[in-house]
Amino acid sequence: MQHATTQPAARTAHAVPALADEAAETYLTLTVADQLCGVPVLAVRDVLGYHAITRIPLAPPEVAGSLNLRGRIVTAIDLRRRLRLPPRPADAKAMSVVVDRDGELYSLLADAVGDVLPLPLAQRAANPPTLDPLWREVSTGVHRLGERLVILLDVERILAIG
Repeated sequence: MQHATTQPAARTAHAVPALADEAAETYLTLTVADQLCGVPVLAVRDVLGYHAITRIPLAPPEVAGSLNLRGRIVTAIDLRRRLRLPPRPADAKAMSVVVDRDGELYSLLADAVGDVLPLPLAQRAANPPTLDPLWREVSTGVHRLGERLVILLDVERILAIG
């Protein structure tokens, strides 16, 4: 009986040695115009597939419109427009990463949503000087993930349109 109790603990300790040895923050990865980005998972309320978006007259160009999420109006921010990237192809459907800012819900429109990953703080790097100034303004740093570079987005700065 005692052996059965200690065995699962031993398996658990082997399953997450990196987290026990070093501090990490967990990010949801998303892709915007082939660039891999990450947003803190604690900021994410929901991940949605394609939703119909209603345009908002006189809204800034970054605001794609609004969508209805279980009776709540959610402002949709097009990350391609916000980051001054080429528009999404007409036949491509955006995915929504819903975040909460001061009780208001916002949808960050991305091309694709990836995995939830713990990214070790020790492996985070400052924004490279060659990174576009706008991207430097809205990111907290970068993280190398295999051959790709993940730009870690600051949700507050992304939502500060103006």
